[in-house]
Amino acid sequence: MGAWALLLPLLMATAQAQVCSVNNTIFEVQENTNQSGPLADIYVPAGQQVTLGQSSTPYAFRIQGTQLFLNVTPDYEENTMLQAHLECRSGDTVVTQLRVLVFVLDINDNAPQFPFENKAKNISEDTKVNTIVIPETELEAQDLDKDDILFYALQEVTPGASNFFSLVGTNLPALRLDQPLDFYSWQKMTFQLLVRDTQEENAEPSHRAAATLDLHVWPADLRPPWFLPCGYSDPYVCINAEYHGAVPLGHKLPAPLVLRPGPVRAVDGDQGISQRILYSIMQGQDGTFAIDADSGNLTMTRSVPSPKTFTLLVKGEQADRARYSVTRVTIEARNAFGSLPYFPKSRYYGRVARGSGAGVEVKDATAPSLPLRIWAQDPDFPDINSAITYRITNNTNFRMDGETMLTTVLLADETVFYAEVEANNTVTTDTATTVVEIQVLEWEKPSPTASPSGGSTQTLKPGTSQPMPPGPSRTPQTSEPPQTGGGSTPGHGEPSISRAEDRRFSVVDMAALGGVLGALLLLALIALLTLLHKHYGQSLKCCSGKAPDRQPLSFDNQAFVAPQEDNWAPAPRSSPGPTRAVAPEPPEPPSAAAARPASESPEVARDGGGPAAVRSILTKERRPEGGYKAVWFGEDIGAEADVVVLNTPASEAARAADSGSEVSSDDDAPGAGSTYV
Repeated sequence: MGAWALLLPLLMATAQAQVCSVNNTIFEVQENTNQSGPLADIYVPAGQQVTLGQSSTPYAFRIQGTQLFLNVTPDYEENTMLQAHLECRSGDTVVTQLRVLVFVLDINDNAPQFPFENKAKNISEDTKVNTIVIPETELEAQDLDKDDILFYALQEVTPGASNFFSLVGTNLPALRLDQPLDFYSWQKMTFQLLVRDTQEENAEPSHRAAATLDLHVWPADLRPPWFLPCGYSDPYVCINAEYHGAVPLGHKLPAPLVLRPGPVRAVDGDQGISQRILYSIMQGQDGTFAIDADSGNLTMTRSVPSPKTFTLLVKGEQADRARYSVTRVTIEARNAFGSLPYFPKSRYYGRVARGSGAGVEVKDATAPSLPLRIWAQDPDFPDINSAITYRITNNTNFRMDGETMLTTVLLADETVFYAEVEANNTVTTDTATTVVEIQVLEWEKPSPTASPSGGSTQTLKPGTSQPMPPGPSRTPQTSEPPQTGGGSTPGHGEPSISRAEDRRFSVVDMAALGGVLGALLLLALIALLTLLHKHYGQSLKCCSGKAPDRQPLSFDNQAFVAPQEDNWAPAPRSSPGPTRAVAPEPPEPPSAAAARPASESPEVARDGGGPAAVRSILTKERRPEGGYKAVWFGEDIGAEADVVVLNTPASEAARAADSGSEVSSDDDAPGAGSTYV
């Protein structure tokens, strides 16, 4: 037994010497590592050969002599383990088989990848908050590196969009709604979805990827139909319009009724859905009126014999019957006396944005936020006459919709159009016409008006006429409004671009203007008073204050008269002839008259007894109504004579009658209250 124990190692060593062997059969190699040296040494007994068996990883190994080499650069994503099958042969007999295993170690050498580059998603605006709108499985990225942990981030492209959406977690890329959606405010939001394979941004190596998310807010059926124009509206509420009209008694109007503020028209309150609206009369119907279910036009089915007011409740319902609204239409039937219609203006001014398509309302140039309303007045119907219809006679680019004007084609160029609008009373067949000037402008919102001056010259579209308003049939037209701004006058093809700003003044502007005008008025009054005081100050002083005592006055005649008997009849004047005029003398102050002797006439005192002196003769006959008659004679004056009657005030005449006094002297003269005729 002891002898066999000694022989066993020797026998084993002899057996090993007869087979192949390697120094190591298991290796670990990092991927992407290039092994230039031998991987293992192979012991091959004499008389044997070593080869790679068929189960070896193809092309991964080679044997050079008795050394095993790695023939490729390992890639973990392709093969996590490489195997070399070694066969030692003696002739055709396989003596030994060996297996060498190479485990490839993974490293972070791959960037994560999203399964999409751009992802679009429709989200209903009525989606509840905290709803997962896109699950993780649709958004997560893939990384071939098995040990990588991915970190996600959501970056807004649309400003403010991050207030509505977020990711559930950094490592959980499910998209969640954080705030209620509003289709009218946010119809589309765009995000960048980012991912990296390291927690720290500056770590090395680190790989990143990005994808785009387009989120479209889908409108939900939240609002009922809205009857236009809304009395008040915001994205959620509309105060429905109420309509009214008037029809003449005894007539069935052939055309749809013209109502105010416009035709019965409703739209889906959810503009993104825009369900078709169907119309019907719910209440107030007695067979006189009918409504078109599709257009909402009201027509008469029979005439109204006596004055009456109809109140109709009109229903506008979505075609899917999901929602509806109700409004009131009031129609008054009243007497008509055949008055002629007329337009209050001979020309209207509208504007429309360049690039507008068909069906766009023409806006009022003086108030661009409001539609241009063109309506003819009827004295029999102070408010509205539904029997009057409107049409455009000479321009196919526009059409009338009740009292408003709509485009019919795309208006691609800046230009000016002129259209003649005819109002036709369908009962009396009387007509009236007016002209509308429409500016097609590059409308920069929210600026309400274009500059009234300094703008480019507008030209008429070829083939478009510029009619002059002929006026209504047998009805006078109002005057055309004056032109303002820097444009040319109508009729020359280049009208002013806008007149809105020329007609608008603020309260501050008007107050400043009033202050300036008030100051100018005050200065004018001061100047007037100064002139009056300068030229008439002395007379004003004489006429103001206490009346002076009566002084005897003398009056001289300007022409010579022959002696004649006293007569109270008015003295006849001779035919005009050559006479010498005597320049009037300035009035003598009362103090000078008082200082002069009573017997001295004014002419004697002034002329000093010269040749032109005259005598004063005062008759001694008193007139019944009070006063005296005096004749002045001049020695160098012709045959003409003027009679001057001096009237005493009625109060003095009464006192004289009571006392029985009588003028008895030539020196008597009337007082200051006398009147000269």
